[in-house]
Amino acid sequence: MKRLPAHEQQVVSTHAAFICQVVELCQQPVRKEEFETLMDLAVESGWNRLVRVIRRIAAGERNPTLLNGLDPEDRVIAEAILRGLHNPDTLPDPRSRPDPEMAAPGLAGMILAAGRGHPQALKLIAEMAEQMSRVGGPMARLAAVIRPMINGERDPQVLCRGMDQKTEQMVCAILDELRKSELN
Repeated sequence: MKRLPAHEQQVVSTHAAFICQVVELCQQPVRKEEFETLMDLAVESGWNRLVRVIRRIAAGERNPTLLNGLDPEDRVIAEAILRGLHNPDTLPDPRSRPDPEMAAPGLAGMILAAGRGHPQALKLIAEMAEQMSRVGGPMARLAAVIRPMINGERDPQVLCRGMDQKTEQMVCAILDELRKSELN
């Protein structure tokens, strides 16, 4: 089986349970009510475009053009659903958790792109930071330093003020990745 790029694997791992549930429900039309409940929850989470595409997939559509208009994260999720419907062996482990080691390079890449004015990166990182803020605690603290990093702040003492050790390590890992990328 072909291995996904690290950032795509991170997205699939993050949403593994959702992807598996969608595939399972798409294959069992008698569970339409459960499918609709899952789609309603996804809409409440702001996945309107993704839900429209999933509904088309559930109706049997497989044309790759149906993915047009999805942001990168939604596209990865939809592609994983399509792969899972075609070959269940490609489905992620629904108990899998994203690898925190992989988060730093992904976040750094988005921060760098957003700092360079790429509109899609700005939109994606803003949505991600909003979700992190809603979680609260250390995730909210991490979300709070994303904007300063986009604006060029690189001082860990400024960024890590008031963070727990784990969140501070994440910020430092992001800063390391930003330094590597900025040198290239």
